[in-house]
Amino acid sequence: MKELNELLSEIGISKVKLAKYLGVSRQMIYNYLELDSLSKWPQEKRLLLLKLLDIEDSSETAIKNIKVTSEYLENVEARLNQNVRDMNSQSFNYKNLTREEQDLLNDLIFLIKEKFTEEKTKETYWIFLYLYHVLQSLDNVQEIKYIFAYLSKKTGFTNAKEFKFNETKQFILESIIFTAFNLYNNGGASKSKLVESHNRFEQEIENDKEEKLGRTQQLNTFKSQALKELGYSEVTKENVAEVLNKMAEIESRKV
Repeated sequence: MKELNELLSEIGISKVKLAKYLGVSRQMIYNYLELDSLSKWPQEKRLLLLKLLDIEDSSETAIKNIKVTSEYLENVEARLNQNVRDMNSQSFNYKNLTREEQDLLNDLIFLIKEKFTEEKTKETYWIFLYLYHVLQSLDNVQEIKYIFAYLSKKTGFTNAKEFKFNETKQFILESIIFTAFNLYNNGGASKSKLVESHNRFEQEIENDKEEKLGRTQQLNTFKSQALKELGYSEVTKENVAEVLNKMAEIESRKV
């Protein structure tokens, strides 16, 4: 297995990519590579690896005789990426997505699945539920993308001077978040000092909920009146445009 680990290192295949190719978790890859022989791998995974490395058997000699050339590296990378795409395309329709978008979607799916598999805690569920809620709100809360950018920079994935969105707004919010995190991490804040601030936060959320509820009730009233005036009992595919127009007309009467 020493030869295999050295080959994988020379080729530059990360544990994440290899895990996606084999359809297992990263931890399982570590477990496989700690075995003293490829013959102890599950047969399906062993055959996939041999196919990836373009060798016919799993002997140390066969692995040792591989000549790592630029052409070999390109072929391995192509097989690696193609297999990952094939596996994911069985469940997802990638029509109209660029190669870059497909790869990113694959990485997201794999990471989330791996977290759920390896970290079986309720916290993991809540983390991704909240993330789902945030993603649903992207169109309505522009600051979300600035927060994502800040976190990407803070964790070292993105250059601090890179601005992909509105530079001024992004710069301001990143600076505010940086200041807030410094306050949080350096003991400059405490729960007792922030009670009033959190109370205002809670009240604002309640006000937003009440406003949305009121708007929903108002729209339901407009819909009922529109159906009544048009002589319909319900909204259908055929009459939806007409009902919406009538609702807009009714609402304009109230102004």
